[in-house]
Amino acid sequence: MISLPEVLKNYNLSQITIGVLGGHSALEVCEGAKKLGFQTVVVAQKGREKTYEKYYRTRDGGKGCVDHIILLDKFADIVKPEVQEELRGLNTIFVHNRYFWVYCDWNAIANDFNVPIYGTRHLVRLEERDVENNQYFLLEKAGIRLPKMIAKPADIAGPVIVKVNEATRSYERAFFVATSPEDYKAKSDEMLAAGKITKEGLDKAVIEEFIIGAQVNLNYFYSPLTGELELMGTDMRRQTSLDGFLRLNAQVQNELLAGGYQPSMVETGHVAVTMKESLVEKAFDIGEKFVKATQEFAKPGIIGPFALQGAVAAENGREEFVIFDVSMRIPGSPGTRFTPYTSYLWGRPVSYGERIAMELKDAMAANKLMELLT
Repeated sequence: MISLPEVLKNYNLSQITIGVLGGHSALEVCEGAKKLGFQTVVVAQKGREKTYEKYYRTRDGGKGCVDHIILLDKFADIVKPEVQEELRGLNTIFVHNRYFWVYCDWNAIANDFNVPIYGTRHLVRLEERDVENNQYFLLEKAGIRLPKMIAKPADIAGPVIVKVNEATRSYERAFFVATSPEDYKAKSDEMLAAGKITKEGLDKAVIEEFIIGAQVNLNYFYSPLTGELELMGTDMRRQTSLDGFLRLNAQVQNELLAGGYQPSMVETGHVAVTMKESLVEKAFDIGEKFVKATQEFAKPGIIGPFALQGAVAAENGREEFVIFDVSMRIPGSPGTRFTPYTSYLWGRPVSYGERIAMELKDAMAANKLMELLT
């Protein structure tokens, strides 16, 4: 792999382009980059390019936020030498997101993608539940409460959530809730028979205590330049078909369940939410603990965006965040700016895309760009 200094010495730092894979948070990144005067490039996959090539392409009248399109047969082709050469020719700094790691080969990105990535490229791998020193390890080292892990279905003694990968889209999770070993078997057998999951996937599934509380995703930004943690916003997931199921009355829900229907939890979007002010300090506290844990156990640690996703449990007269998922890169919710937390700090709403662009501008001005790239 080419060293970062070697790549950057051939860059024109006055004409940096911010690059992103065409999905997840690409528009968020491009819109913020354009605000700060950067050029933008989206690497899109054929058949999924219209959003970037047609609807939000830059054009007359100041419209749009996508300046350049690199169109590939499949996302994984981004590691081809000619694609990397085109990206470097645009002086590209790449902002990675979940799409980047889902659709491309992990090892190829880690070892053969010779384009600077904003953020810590190896940390995203730790989101997976079957790798060493993963998100659970980091949460435990940080002293952050996470749901109790259930070793085997026979140990289920209350509501649990089973996190098993879908059969057709192995990167998505076909979550289901069970309340007993018998309930687990009935639901998993039904999903196996329907082809929604595989036996192999079920064997690797994580069984967690189901936290009955108000769900909230805490979206953060950590700046190595200032050493400060910022709360970018709070949101919660919209999931299909669960969202629609919950809008039915109890009688219809029971009838559907009795007929074998099981609502799915496939993420389809997010809703901006707020939390009461007495929880803000607790949110910062666990965020700071997590940053320190990554700096100690996953060097160099978090750079820029990440999220702790969980719920607020109210037990024994106190409220506590319980975190059941971690995003160690830009989260996929563009709605964080519509909560008030960046306004409290900056005097205006700031999106993730703009905050990343601000950080890159500051680093270039201070000759500290290497502190933000891997």
